[in-house]
Amino acid sequence: MNFLAHLYLSKSNENILIGNFIADAVKGKKFNNYPKEIKAGILLHREIDNYTDNHPIVKISKRRLNERYRHYNGVIIDILYDHFLAKNWYKYSEIPLKVYAKNIYAFLKQNNHQLPLRAQNMLPHMIEYNWLVSYASIEGIAKVLAGMNRRTKGISKMDLAVEDLQIHYLELEKDFTVFFEDLIDFTNKKTKFLLAQ
Repeated sequence: MNFLAHLYLSKSNENILIGNFIADAVKGKKFNNYPKEIKAGILLHREIDNYTDNHPIVKISKRRLNERYRHYNGVIIDILYDHFLAKNWYKYSEIPLKVYAKNIYAFLKQNNHQLPLRAQNMLPHMIEYNWLVSYASIEGIAKVLAGMNRRTKGISKMDLAVEDLQIHYLELEKDFTVFFEDLIDFTNKKTKFLLAQ
């Protein structure tokens, strides 16, 4: 899953949220350098990613994509699923997405000192371009995919995936809706387990 889903799945635990947010910047066993709940958030992020990658519905979604993306199809589905979460946010939260995003940005800025350098460097861009809200539009997702394509120096062709989104929009949205219910249930159980360790 991408940023919005990971943040949402952290629920109201602020330390879990920090860990979930920084997880991609924490390599190997360096999670052991963090306090218990932030460490749990990092491990939760990894569990969510593993669960997502191996879920049968996600595999169906990946097969809907053009073969040109090869091993980038998982990253693409993560981004497209964040689009459907943002678009249908009202189904998952009573807090409007614009308000939620503003609160998240403020919280992460306040806790910038706890973020690894990579996350610190990324945060201003996330805020300036309002990534979390931009996911709700096809135009916003197109910009994200174009940016990811630039990061791979054009090898991934991820900028073209907006075409796949438009072609398979209803099917992908249905995939997301069914999968996300499973993921919420999985995450709730896994969070309790990790915090009990």
